[in-house]
Amino acid sequence: MAVIAPQFQARPRSGGVRGRAPRLAAVLTGAGLALLPWMVVLARTLPRTAEVSNWSTAWVGFDALLAAGLTGTGLLLRKGDPRVPAVAGATAALLVADAWLDVATSAGTTGQGAAVLMALAAELPLAVACAVVAARRTA
Repeated sequence: MAVIAPQFQARPRSGGVRGRAPRLAAVLTGAGLALLPWMVVLARTLPRTAEVSNWSTAWVGFDALLAAGLTGTGLLLRKGDPRVPAVAGATAALLVADAWLDVATSAGTTGQGAAVLMALAAELPLAVACAVVAARRTA
């Protein structure tokens, strides 16, 4: 039988939801389902192109969040801090969003190849690594 490091051993999970959790679960589920028809509306009504104000501020701010998430995940992981799953999970989500937005907004431009390369070589592999850290630390 293989020995598993203590930080990666499964802990018993509590059964079901308690307290306010059932209401929150219903609200979150409903919100997610409500987005489905809204996505159809957006797909049919949004213009294909748009001029955006503060574009550089938006992307620099997003990359600052990524830098904080990656750095925080690494530092917390090194310390064995119990907060690492939350930070790693959030960072994984940000990395996937970054890859998606980079590729989607570069479609048909000279930067599309670089965006796809960055997504495949950096953002998505890092997202998987962060997701694995989050999953192993919470299981």
